[in-house]
Amino acid sequence: MSTKHQELANFIWSVADLLRGDYKQSEYGRVVLPLTVLRRLDCVLEDTKDAVLAKHAQLAQLGVKNMGPVLRKAAGLSFYNTSEMSFRRLLGDPDHVALNLRAYIGGFSPGAVDVLEKYGFDTQISRLAEAGLLYQVVAKFADIDLHPDAVSNHQMGYVFEELVRRFSEISNETAGEHFTPREVIRLMVDLLLAPDEDDLITPGIVRKVYDPACGTGGMLSEAQDHIEAHNPHATVEVYGQELNGETYAICRSDMMLKGGDPTKIAFGNSFSQDGHDGERFDYMLANPPFGVEWKKVEKFVKDEHARGHAGRFGAGLPRINDGSLLFLQHMISKMKRPEDGGSRLAIVFNGSPLFTGAAGSGESEIRRWILENDLLEGIVALPDQLFYNTGISTYFWILTNRKAPARRRKVVLLDGRDHWTKMRKSLGDKRKMLTDEHIADLTRAYVDALTIADDPEHPQHAKVKVFATTDFGYQRITVERPLRLRFEVTDETVALLAEARAIIKYADREALLAGATSLIGTSSATRAEFAMRLNGLGKLPAAVEKAVWEAFSVSDPEGEVQTDRKGKPLPDTDLRDNENVPLGEDIHDYLKREVLPHVPDAWIDETKTKVGYEIPFTRHFYVYQPPRPLVEIDAEIKALEAEIQSFIHEVTK
Repeated sequence: MSTKHQELANFIWSVADLLRGDYKQSEYGRVVLPLTVLRRLDCVLEDTKDAVLAKHAQLAQLGVKNMGPVLRKAAGLSFYNTSEMSFRRLLGDPDHVALNLRAYIGGFSPGAVDVLEKYGFDTQISRLAEAGLLYQVVAKFADIDLHPDAVSNHQMGYVFEELVRRFSEISNETAGEHFTPREVIRLMVDLLLAPDEDDLITPGIVRKVYDPACGTGGMLSEAQDHIEAHNPHATVEVYGQELNGETYAICRSDMMLKGGDPTKIAFGNSFSQDGHDGERFDYMLANPPFGVEWKKVEKFVKDEHARGHAGRFGAGLPRINDGSLLFLQHMISKMKRPEDGGSRLAIVFNGSPLFTGAAGSGESEIRRWILENDLLEGIVALPDQLFYNTGISTYFWILTNRKAPARRRKVVLLDGRDHWTKMRKSLGDKRKMLTDEHIADLTRAYVDALTIADDPEHPQHAKVKVFATTDFGYQRITVERPLRLRFEVTDETVALLAEARAIIKYADREALLAGATSLIGTSSATRAEFAMRLNGLGKLPAAVEKAVWEAFSVSDPEGEVQTDRKGKPLPDTDLRDNENVPLGEDIHDYLKREVLPHVPDAWIDETKTKVGYEIPFTRHFYVYQPPRPLVEIDAEIKALEAEIQSFIHEVTK
């Protein structure tokens, strides 16, 4: 931001001094942000104000109902105002500022009114009036010249973003919901767009950018600035959707202040109220909330999933308490077809989507679909403590359906966890930040990943790894061992029989238990022999007979192998085990090599074999650190003991 932009932001910020005492710091933005928007709109509409009023009067006299298109044309903008009021005129009637301000706001076109309603500004008008501050605050804004001749759309965007940043920082409890750190956005945009740098300078290009959880619009703004910096003649159309009313209002305001099309920012839940249904985009990026629950829209999501790939969630459904992979599927559904140019997208995740969910689970099936369709281009690990509202480790996932030939069927993993510098002052959970050098290094490493991975001498070789898409797949096999039993009647097994549900309901229970008690001390190594001893209990119903056998059967590693009617061994569910076998390996070869030397009678139940996918990022970059020598640890302990003794001596003098 230039000095001029900073000075203007500082002046607007100074309005907050009037609010001190009547408002908490975290509430300042509720007043300053909507009034900044109002003042900017007031200045932008100034030149065509009279023409709009005249046209409005003319249309009203003619009884025209749908005046919007004509009035927008008269204003030369996507919005207009039909009120006689302006900021200057509001000051001419100090006793009725609230009434006139509401009338002035009501004169705006529907889109602008919607923004102010989402800010909840009407409540602030009442609050300011009751505190005797409304006139002073409006007067302060009336002194600010935000006319386009003084402040361009681009400059106004920077000013507004600076105000949003400041208010986010003084409200740490909500900063993470509203604001992604600017340097994180810059890295994300660079990684997303860097492979397309040559294409972005093409004269007359049009690019559509989308964020389904756009917050205040920071990612959209950064992507737009990046493309326009490479090609001032490019046309960049930005689209977004936001669920939170206040942040939606901020984003839409930013679009209006920059001269963009605010109608392309939709309000609502992206899962259940797709604000851009049918649209396709060149680039997409998002930082959705981590671990967001989707229970409120469960029915809609499941109905959409039932449509298969005709819907947006055909690959699978993650667990109800984490909708991260729903956001990703939603974005993938909005990719352009490869024959139409394809798309690239980047999204911020925590570690959960990498590995949560066993083979066959919703998460695993989503990862499987993404990798088998060769959509995942790379994953970049970021430092922890980088975001305002969480200190956990985060990752960029970068997907595309138009991979360069050299990258097809490959996935790049880039470890950027040691690229950070400590902040001078923490902001919430944010204690680390990325410098311009870090951003440049990581972007270069990502673009050159294949070369770096093949060059052991490269300084970043250890931080870059390239895998085949199938390397993340595995077969989850079920390893069974035979059920081995011996049979005996004891006080304990008779007591166990008495508590069985089928026995409790059995009409001849007492007679059965008496007969079983008479057999106490009886045992046998084989089922056939023991069956003969049980004949004395008489003919029993199937459920009762089953309960008898369960009570008197005892697991024994040296016992008889139990078989079914075809003579096949029955599995012992207590000894059942699962193994993950790499996708390209024969499961029987694995069994022979890894299992049978230890458990010779084991076998694979192939009916239970499932294919799963996970991306164990940290495992691939783990470097073994041997423990320190005991002599060194012992010396350190003795030094600390001596230091403690010294402190105690000083205290007891």
